[in-house]
Amino acid sequence: MNVSWNWLADYVSLDLPAEELADRLTMSGLNLESIDVLQNDTVLDLEVTSNRPDCLGHIGVAREAGVLTARPITIPEAQPETSGGTTSDVTSVSIECEDLCPAYIARVIRGVKIGPSPDWMQDRLRAIGIAPVNNVVDATNYVLMECGQPLHAFDFNKLSGRRIVVRRAREGESLQAIDHREYRLDPEMCVIADDRHPVAIGGVMGGAETEISEETADLLIETANFQPLSIHHTARSLKLHSPSSYRFERKVNDRQLDWASRRCCELILQTAGGELLEGSVLAGTIREWEPAPITYRFSQTSRVLGIDVSADKVQAILTRLGVEQVGQAKSESADFRPPAWRRDLTREIDLIEEVARIHGYDQIPEDRPIPIVARTPSLEERIDERLRSVLTAAGFHEAITFSFVTEETRGIFTPHPDAPQLKITPAAGDYGDELRQSLVPGLIAARAENSRRGNVNAELFEIARAYLGAAPADPASQPRRLAFVGGRSFADMRGVIDAAAHSICPHSAVTVAPADVPQFQAGRGAELFLNGEFWGWLGELDPAAEGVKDLKLRDEVCVCEINLQPLHHFADLIGQARPVPEQPAISRDLNFVLDEKVTWSELEQVVRESGGAHLEAVEFVEQYRGKHIPAGKKSYVLSMLYRAGDRTLTNEEVDADQQAIVEACGKRLGAVLR
Repeated sequence: MNVSWNWLADYVSLDLPAEELADRLTMSGLNLESIDVLQNDTVLDLEVTSNRPDCLGHIGVAREAGVLTARPITIPEAQPETSGGTTSDVTSVSIECEDLCPAYIARVIRGVKIGPSPDWMQDRLRAIGIAPVNNVVDATNYVLMECGQPLHAFDFNKLSGRRIVVRRAREGESLQAIDHREYRLDPEMCVIADDRHPVAIGGVMGGAETEISEETADLLIETANFQPLSIHHTARSLKLHSPSSYRFERKVNDRQLDWASRRCCELILQTAGGELLEGSVLAGTIREWEPAPITYRFSQTSRVLGIDVSADKVQAILTRLGVEQVGQAKSESADFRPPAWRRDLTREIDLIEEVARIHGYDQIPEDRPIPIVARTPSLEERIDERLRSVLTAAGFHEAITFSFVTEETRGIFTPHPDAPQLKITPAAGDYGDELRQSLVPGLIAARAENSRRGNVNAELFEIARAYLGAAPADPASQPRRLAFVGGRSFADMRGVIDAAAHSICPHSAVTVAPADVPQFQAGRGAELFLNGEFWGWLGELDPAAEGVKDLKLRDEVCVCEINLQPLHHFADLIGQARPVPEQPAISRDLNFVLDEKVTWSELEQVVRESGGAHLEAVEFVEQYRGKHIPAGKKSYVLSMLYRAGDRTLTNEEVDADQQAIVEACGKRLGAVLR
């Protein structure tokens, strides 16, 4: 927000250097970006935060300056002289979408003479970066930068039917704006129309057809209020941002609508002549903000700020800010009502902050040390950090995806087909209106986006919550999960999940069972169990599956998603030192042919139970179906490691243990050595 020093002096008397005022404004929350010294003026470039739209005009900044310097401010009364007929006799205004435009004020001026605006007005507009156009357009821009209320002037004689209709745009409508570009409109946008078609994009920009030209003689002056979210949607959709849309997105002060209209007409009469018709036409309702009183407990000042500010000074500061005291103050508290232009003041803590910034943040001493309390990370935090270390070491990158999914992206992975879908209102824009039941869709979408941008095979993981609606047998829940995706094989991903499990639970057993997830390739998906407790899913996505095929994945993708709660049950994060084995190990392999229905976890369990005391490890090597294997059968190759703690094992001892395994597998699983 560029602020002209000469302009500011119209409202508040300032006898201090611009640099000093800029410093005070900065210390009170209006940060100074730069100071430009011009030939006849000084311009302050202030950073105005989104909660302070009242400072998007010189009057708002003057209020701040007046409070900081204890000087009164003077605001023009704006009482233009009227003559001729009545506005309601020559025009009408109707609003068909009060949800988008709650109020619209129109005034008519006849017989203006278009020409350059006075030098003083041009100088002020140029100083803050606005190029002068003509005396009418300059007047609307002047009032915009004076009070922060956008206005627009129409060539009244170019309005079909000499009337205004505020409505939603219709399908297929378009408008050439005053920047002489064509914009296609949609029904979510508010337009200002005449009897035939749109003549302005409401709250954003006027149309070229009714803009002010040298031939213009009669004017219709628009002052309106628009719904902030509607303006934000329109400006973003059209990629058309203007000083007007910037202010409407942040909500204008309803109470200044009529003042801004009168002030603009007053300036036009001064600079362009003409006759202002009596009265105005108001459509809709000016819904003035009536905040509830806020109780300010004076003791809270010292509790929050750490300094003592007397009750009298608190009341004086708030009064200078335009905050009205309601009723009689008590010794310990008083009730206050914020002014109409300060919608950001809704709680007691907001008023305390106002006292702090006007009293001066620099007046709060830095003599109190910040207490530092040692805190041990919780079990959840330690588990998360351990998992991050394992996944990062395995080559995965952590991602943070949106908690929302669309109906289409939800279908990428549906491990909970029976859980009700939780929806949000309104939808989160393009990100969807459903809360995710799985982390996988977001990671797959992120992987696909990386691939489209040339970062092929992005391997990603995320630790976050999923959101499950209440089912007949299950309450609603928000389980914390770990999910990771990559272009690795099922076996490689199984290795990663084993490493993750053993980093948290060194003596855990991870087992698998076939998974009924429709997005997994047949025979390439599994349910995971940690020490017998259900843990999650692991599998390779089927590129042709419903919900996946639209992604047009360039390579195979394997995904894993686990619940973190079981890790809490079995966590053992205290490192256990074990001596390095002093005796050599003996490795043996076995190749079994088994029925198709026998799983690896069943085979592994039998091998471990029958392998004897010297069996140290059992590892899966490969699975085979095809030539030399009968129909309905498959082959498992496994590797075993034998070791004794006090001596070197003999081949005879290992052979005996090996034979016991073969006999047990044959008896219990029907396994035959290949």
